[in-house]
Order: sequence, then structure tokens, then C-alpha cells
Amino acid sequence: MADDLIHLDNFYLTYQSDNTFSLKINHFSIEPDSWVFIEGPSGCGKTTFLNAITGLIKPNRGTIHILGTDITKLKPVACDQFRADHFGIIFQLFNLIAYLSVIENIILPCTFSKIKKKKALLNSQTLVDEARRLCFELNIEDHLLHKPVNQLSIGQQQRVSIARAIIGQPDIIIADEATSALDQERTEQFMTLLLNECQTYNLSLIFVSHDKTLQSSFNQVYSLNHINEAKLETHHVLA
Repeated sequence: MADDLIHLDNFYLTYQSDNTFSLKINHFSIEPDSWVFIEGPSGCGKTTFLNAITGLIKPNRGTIHILGTDITKLKPVACDQFRADHFGIIFQLFNLIAYLSVIENIILPCTFSKIKKKKALLNSQTLVDEARRLCFELNIEDHLLHKPVNQLSIGQQQRVSIARAIIGQPDIIIADEATSALDQERTEQFMTLLLNECQTYNLSLIFVSHDKTLQSSFNQVYSLNHINEAKLETHHVLA
């Protein structure tokens, strides 16, 4: 367990407002440098699982060790800081701040995390320079950098969301149904960019989706089935 990136034991979570749903995971672990794909139909608990491992919700029982820290024991403020320091998150609808510029959106995580800021400044003299460097890698053109992101195309917003997630090289990248609103061409572009960046910076990736066609890019694939009590079970592990 000491060497695991993520380790869950005796995990059980249910909602008071919905006694028909429960998520039970007897044992689950992810090693560092893994690319993990978790699939399952809507309502099976995929987002609940991500919310638990990022500390947004606590289980009714069990432990969640992230990088050796049991986050179920952390107080809310400490848990929020742990998430800001160690996770980069890509949301389904990107969740960019519409009135902020591309640069401002990208450097935002570093304003909440001294750890990310310190790592970012190992690559560049300033955070703006680091954001520009990532934009260059992701083919975000210079004339877009100071535009509000609500003036960007979906494809451009994709790239900004990746840059925001990877700035400061967090230990774990989380992508929650990040391609569900995209057509096939944009999905392929997004996956190529994301996986290239994760490979470049040696980042662990947990990608949650109902789209099984994406799983061939990952070295571990799991199915999260919701049948009365949901159990995280190995579905397929790629060579």
C-alpha cells in the first residue's frame, strides 16, 4: 500500500437522500504512472467514485489513501488543499471561467497551490511564461491568449482545459466524461493531446467514460457496475 498512488479499503458510500444507491469497493489500488480507464453506464457511480477519491465527499466507512495520506481523516480545509496540490481535473463541460482570459484560466490552479506554483516555476521564470509554454505545446495560438475563453471554439477550449489541468504537473489527472459532449473528430483530437501531455510529464491519469471505444489507449480498464450495491471490479487489463 505504501507504494500505491491510490488505495481504497472497505469502502462503502450511500446517500441519505437516495437509499437505492450504494457504492461498495472492498479493495482497489492504482500504482503510480498508470493510465486508468473506468467505464460504466450513467448512474452507476462513476462520478461518485471520483468525488470520493478527490475528497469532495466522504464514505460512510473505509479508507482512501492518496499518495499515502488517508484523506478521509483530513478536515475539510486540509482536504481542499490536498486536492488543489495533487490533482488536475478536466470536467465534462470544461468548467473554464468564462470572463477570464486563456492565460488567467491556465494559471488559476497555481494561485491555490504553492506546490503547483513551485513546480511550474521550475520550467519557466513566471507563471504567465509557463502558461504560454503550455499553450505552444498544445497549439493554442498567441492571438487567443488574452481573449476571454467564452470567445473560443470548443476545440480551443479543449486545449485550455488540458493546460489548466497539467500546469504544475499534479500527481494525478482526473477526466470525468471529458469527451461526452464532443463529436468523434474532436474526441480523437482531445485524446491525442491529453495522452501526449501525460506521457511528456509522466502524469498518472484516471479517465472516466461510458464510451468503451476509448479504452484501448489505457493500460488498466475497470468496469463500475451498479447492481444494488455497486462494486468496482476488474473488467479488463491491457498488456
